[in-house]
Amino acid sequence: MRIIAGIPLVLLSLLATNAAGQWLKFQTPGIPRHLDGTPNLAAPAPRLPNGQPDFQGLWVTARTAVMPPNDVIQPWARAVLQTRQENLFRDRPNFRCRPSGPEVNLEWKRIIQTPSTIAVLNESQSYRVVFLDGRALEPDPARMWMGYSVGRWDGDALVVESFGYNDQTWLNPVGLPHTEALRVTERYTRPSYGQIKVEMTIVDPGAFTKPWTASATMDLRVDTEMLETVCEGSSERWLGSLADVRATAQRVDTEVLARYVGEYSGLWGTARRTVRVRLEGGVLRVNGTLGEDVELIAQSDRVFAASNGLEYEFIGPATSPATQVVERHVSGDYPFARQR
Repeated sequence: MRIIAGIPLVLLSLLATNAAGQWLKFQTPGIPRHLDGTPNLAAPAPRLPNGQPDFQGLWVTARTAVMPPNDVIQPWARAVLQTRQENLFRDRPNFRCRPSGPEVNLEWKRIIQTPSTIAVLNESQSYRVVFLDGRALEPDPARMWMGYSVGRWDGDALVVESFGYNDQTWLNPVGLPHTEALRVTERYTRPSYGQIKVEMTIVDPGAFTKPWTASATMDLRVDTEMLETVCEGSSERWLGSLADVRATAQRVDTEVLARYVGEYSGLWGTARRTVRVRLEGGVLRVNGTLGEDVELIAQSDRVFAASNGLEYEFIGPATSPATQVVERHVSGDYPFARQR
């Protein structure tokens, strides 16, 4: 684990990561394929014998951190959000071996569907059940980590209403809080074989001044399998904060920082990622791995601690624009080559 100024970057997030999958020579049966055998994920979405859209399969949510407009977040919730960021996300539920609740996260998930029930099985060994048997949500259920969900069909769209969450989970990976009044309505559509679109409406008068909406995309994974990801230790001994990182900041001339501005591209694991570096008010900023805005805090003229707990190192000639940036995470180093 890489250390900056004595502070672990992704401190004690002792999670077993999901590898590329098992049964790598196994072809997922029943999916449309091109003549060369590759999956045709642009083919029409499948349907069950009863005519309903079929959402079954192995899915991965696109990297995202859904966030409402700033003026929608109540002051106390904004303060909690800032505190969690200052503490380098030590209280993130999965860092503490807790269920993710309603968070739109990066987990692989398997959807199993019957006429009366949909089950969502997560790689973390948690699960969610959506009941399609006509039952209504309880008006005041016991609060639980994953809440309660009932669904109905609106044409080809599956509409899911959820309620009964405790207030110990986050709405996104960067610390957005909620209260036990949270209600979430999701609308699922499958425009093609390889993709599910999700539109969410979040209502929580305890945390937000009005309802707000967000969207996410789920991509089908075929010819592979899902491995379990099990939390093997919590963040109870998590040390350090963003203030500690700032205390070690070094001054770097603006003309040096300007050499790093640009767009870099490469692979984060198996996913393509583009890192956009910009200079604002003498400070470098990048788009984080979840789409969040991230500040880079200089530890030397080439190495920067990030406000999301990662580390960035720029590589290239001493007096010319950088040719590469390396994004360092507890799971490994990810190099990205300059594109422009």
